Amino acid sequence: MASVEQEHSRSLWMDEPAIDAPPLDGDATVDALVIGAGIAGLITAYELALIGRAVTVIDRGRLGRGMTARTSAHLSFELDNFYSELEDLRGRDAAKRWYASQSAAVDRIEAICRDERIACDFARLDGYLVPAEEADVDLLHDELEAARACGYADAAWVDAGQQPWLTTPAIRFPRQARFHPMKFLNGVIAALRRRGAQLYANTGIVSLDEKGGSVTAKTERGAVIGAKDVIVATNAPFHLKAAIHSKQAPYRTYVIAAPVPKGEVADVLLWDTLDPYHYVRIEPGEREDVLIVGGEDHKSGEADDIGERLGRLEQWMRERYPASGVVSHRWSGQVYEPEDYVAFIGKSPEHERVFVVTGDSGQGLTTGVAAALLLRDLVAGKRNPWAELYDPLRKFSQNMAETVKENVDTAKEWVAGFGGGEAQSVDDVLPGSGALVKIDGRMNAVHRANTGAVTRRLAACTHAGCMVHWNGFEECWDCPCHGSQFSADGEPLQAPAVLALGEP
Repeated sequence: MASVEQEHSRSLWMDEPAIDAPPLDGDATVDALVIGAGIAGLITAYELALIGRAVTVIDRGRLGRGMTARTSAHLSFELDNFYSELEDLRGRDAAKRWYASQSAAVDRIEAICRDERIACDFARLDGYLVPAEEADVDLLHDELEAARACGYADAAWVDAGQQPWLTTPAIRFPRQARFHPMKFLNGVIAALRRRGAQLYANTGIVSLDEKGGSVTAKTERGAVIGAKDVIVATNAPFHLKAAIHSKQAPYRTYVIAAPVPKGEVADVLLWDTLDPYHYVRIEPGEREDVLIVGGEDHKSGEADDIGERLGRLEQWMRERYPASGVVSHRWSGQVYEPEDYVAFIGKSPEHERVFVVTGDSGQGLTTGVAAALLLRDLVAGKRNPWAELYDPLRKFSQNMAETVKENVDTAKEWVAGFGGGEAQSVDDVLPGSGALVKIDGRMNAVHRANTGAVTRRLAACTHAGCMVHWNGFEECWDCPCHGSQFSADGEPLQAPAVLALGEP
């Protein structure tokens, strides 16, 4: 078996076959254009189709194969940043609305599974928040009080030993859920097609232009799409340079999966209080279950010890779940952490008929569905009780220390291009890896394939100019400022960047 350092990312969910869709090959005019075919984009399209809108969905890659396919697929409205923290920052009313919106999202997923007859292993479960160390027990008492005050009335204290597997006290959060995200999205895609929606894959949108009450989107191949409304659901908004991006930061999180004997591990969701925290669930199987464990988060583009992180994650798993077998899948995903713990959903800054969803804070599945319910109402001109909570134009009055830190980090990455490279020359870049090399005064992103073939691109991210860094686990270039990703040969993979890295 290859070492951790030699292995590359492989998501458990991507074993499920994808549904194919053609690229857009000409101009189009639609009621609503949804850009991004993850859970946020597809469920928004579904909700708009239900109210009679003609909907087109476009994705740069394959349908459903973005960050939704890189989650651990917890469906939780336990707040991973803590209800007590959100209440301190935004007030109790905001925390109550967050609870209402996120719990409604899980209800909506359950209803869609029922209405569309989607078999995706959906099940309601208890979630447990456990202390990482004894000193955190007081934190749990505070969090339970806050959760109940914010609307989670049936959250409950559980003493150690009340469950056979529970060795510490915990908070039990009932009515959480889990599912298979790709089976779910495949079912939603089929439902959209039955309702006449148009879906296109492998079609990148590179610009939006709003004039006279309508929006024009241009594809990378030069096609033009006219739309009354546009929803940007690309994880990070590609059409904005600074707005929103300065209020959230990209982080990578890691997940491993291993078989366990059927029934060996309790079918619950579990999180601990470590920072970054661990998160655990199982995916049930016919003969054995799959244990899914995540954690070891770090700021995107700012770690080169991925093998060590995956090793620590596996060690943590084996200490607590000794019956787990050989790790079958390892993968990572990217989440956006907003400074006040709440996503940005609503009218896009600088636009009237462009709407945006971003800032999932590690709970992108429920946030994506809550966004669909909110955006459906905004597009239809209806009032929604969550609009103020998620308003992308909201002002931040607290947590300024984090704002300053993240923007200092961004500035540091922008000026990195004026320093030295990571390798002295192209010859120093090893096969199967990438590195920054200063050539003729300009920073180059240099990749050497296992065959020895070398690709050189300018290292400045085409979104805002920060220096990209090689991600050997995902075999791509990461931008630490706003989370853009580029393939080994410089093609854009992940927004906000939509243009390839420049030619040297």
